[in-house]
Amino acid sequence: MDRNDAFLDIATLLEAQRSAHRLAPFPEWDVRRDRLERLRRLVADNETAIEDAIDADFGGRPRIETQVAEVFPSLAEIRTALRGGRRWMKPRGVWVSKWFLPARAWIMPRPVGVVGIIVPWNYPLFLTIGPLAGALAAGNRAMLKLSESTPAFSALLQRLVAQRFSPEEIAVVTGSADVAAAFAALPFDHLLFTGSTEVGRKVMAAASAHLTPVTLELGGKSPAVVAPGYAVERAATRIMAGKLLNAGQTCIAPDYVLVPRNALAAFVEQARAQAQAMYPAGLADPDYCSIVDARHYERLRGYLDDASAAGVQSVELFRGPVHDDAAHRLGPVILVDPPHSLVAMKHEIFGPILPVLPYDRPEDAVAFVNAMAHPLALYWFDDDRRRAEWALKQTHVGGACINETLLHITQEALPFGGVGPSGMGHYHGRWGFDTMSKLTPVFRQARLNGMALFMPPYRPIARRLLELMKRL
Repeated sequence: MDRNDAFLDIATLLEAQRSAHRLAPFPEWDVRRDRLERLRRLVADNETAIEDAIDADFGGRPRIETQVAEVFPSLAEIRTALRGGRRWMKPRGVWVSKWFLPARAWIMPRPVGVVGIIVPWNYPLFLTIGPLAGALAAGNRAMLKLSESTPAFSALLQRLVAQRFSPEEIAVVTGSADVAAAFAALPFDHLLFTGSTEVGRKVMAAASAHLTPVTLELGGKSPAVVAPGYAVERAATRIMAGKLLNAGQTCIAPDYVLVPRNALAAFVEQARAQAQAMYPAGLADPDYCSIVDARHYERLRGYLDDASAAGVQSVELFRGPVHDDAAHRLGPVILVDPPHSLVAMKHEIFGPILPVLPYDRPEDAVAFVNAMAHPLALYWFDDDRRRAEWALKQTHVGGACINETLLHITQEALPFGGVGPSGMGHYHGRWGFDTMSKLTPVFRQARLNGMALFMPPYRPIARRLLELMKRL
């Protein structure tokens, strides 16, 4: 299917959803709850099939990782919407200026209409369900473009959605990058994209033709900083857990680590010990994930070749074999104090390669972070609360964890989103509901009001009242 054919096909789907929305522009809570319940059952009743499909797409993805990083947070996101959705959709009363009393004002959240969601390959379930739960709670209809890099999961979800939802409620679109480009060019009422910064620019450009509002969840180089005096073993434990989940194929994975100069060697050794403790069988460990496909595997091998050519010290963290070309499995590697010119220091790594760099003062670490593009996440390890708060105020990041990695994304009460090159907009929980609603301001005039005093022809009392109002 070429791009024009794809555009016509999905444009027909969009028009069907938009027509259905026009007939029922403000679904009541019972309708929204039913859609969310069907979505919850879709996930809960098919956990094994979902695990199988994602495992097949990756050529080896541990089932427990799919449970921990996809099934559990997806169900939590739906349950949060079910618990809070009725409350979120109620009108929200706001204060009225004393000069306009006894008028009333409120905010009425209303559905925007049809939401487009472009899903990446690295967490195909969670990065579908997370935004979709918010879209459905807000009363919208949704079209999903799933990644061509996860064909088994995409086919499964397309079938499961078709069994439980009409195409006017949720439609799943599959296909190549050309289909994705055509999808992004549709005149949605809101478009949410998760993926790389490079592709995010193209999505935003396509959406701009229709002035489609966009939420962009991108990536970038998220740093972990170990503050002076913080236990290196504790830091290495949490940093390696965050880095090696899904073999580093996580948009908020620690992308590089800054450690005090005198702790550099100790951190590398503790990182090696932690990697071997988590995956004692090394590359053959069933709990270790494969790289999703040969293209990304070769990209990562290229990063290592570039580091080798530059004379950078590489520390392999597993015992035994460190790569398997046929199965595209790659063991974790630390790059010790690499130069900024290295490819791995210029691009988001998205794999089990971890640059570790020394610094002399906390101010130097913060300056290093701020010299890079604004990251999606910051992980600051510190026993000094004041210094940690100082670091948060000095850096401009999408989200942060103190003495932890990744877990801010699992908190439904926290907004998730980037800043600048790492994204724009937020979702999760009520934040997703509000993102995919039009928060309509409403002012209701009282029968008795003083507006006649300010209508032409303007009398002297109008000017005297204005002078009084400006002073009070």
